[in-house]
Amino acid sequence: MQPSDFSPNSAVDLGARKAAMEREAKQRAAESAGRSNPYAFDVDESSFQAQVLERSMTAPVVLAVLAGWSDQSKQFEDVLDKLSAASGGNWFLAKVDSDASPQLVQALRVPTAPMIIVAVQGQLLPGPAGPATEEQLTGWLTEAFAALQEQGALPPGHPGTLAGEPGPEDAAGAQPEAPQGRPVDAEAQEALDRGDFDAAAAVYAKAVEADPGDTESRSKLAQVGLVGRLQDVDPDAARAAADADPADVDAQTTAADIDMYGGKFEDAFDRLVATVRATRDKDRDRARQHLLGLFDLLPPGDPRVSAARRKLTSALF
Repeated sequence: MQPSDFSPNSAVDLGARKAAMEREAKQRAAESAGRSNPYAFDVDESSFQAQVLERSMTAPVVLAVLAGWSDQSKQFEDVLDKLSAASGGNWFLAKVDSDASPQLVQALRVPTAPMIIVAVQGQLLPGPAGPATEEQLTGWLTEAFAALQEQGALPPGHPGTLAGEPGPEDAAGAQPEAPQGRPVDAEAQEALDRGDFDAAAAVYAKAVEADPGDTESRSKLAQVGLVGRLQDVDPDAARAAADADPADVDAQTTAADIDMYGGKFEDAFDRLVATVRATRDKDRDRARQHLLGLFDLLPPGDPRVSAARRKLTSALF
């Protein structure tokens, strides 16, 4: 889930580098003073995929977009650190410095800092932006976790609550590892850690072949496929290509992937239904198959999938 906007090779100006160094120095100072939240960490373009999106496959990650110079961001950060530490590892807090990672912030379409975004099973749920009190942040996160639990969107075993029991924490305050999931997830994660998306997809494909009713592995197979396809994609160029030719299946499927990655599920579905209408024979079938694959990214019975299936049937017949 790292389009070219998130490339670790992106140019970063000297001011951004300075902001990043200052933030790292502050974190080291906090750690040495014993005040560090063991469930929090900093992320940038190079670590966003592994630390946020891939980690969110096993536990929710609350992404805080912060401006180092802003008192409002500092207050925002302090509240989230307090809530995250109290959760005992029920969820993790990832912090992005908006000055140090401007391209990541732009790709996430963050209107202003501070802002929070919840990452869960590879998907992003935008949250409040701008100043917020502890009560407001607690209320929003509590409602968000409850809603995600009700929709079946949280990782298996997650209680669907903001708080949790104290988690394992060593004497040095080291950050604990994310909760362990199924063996198949651990095997796939090893491949993802190596950047081998094909191997991770093969792990989940094998699990689905062994048990066609394994909806969790089917969903994660779709997620890994989506991330892998977007590794070297320039979103702006891809959208321009799709706009230029509605019948170009490759361009339309890539644009649909970008929509899915950004949480615009209905836009992605409508785009491919329109592609099915605009094409024939093998091209039409390619668009249809891609759309069916995208359906697996959402929970079974999701009303958006049901609506898209009806539109697809109408387009085909």
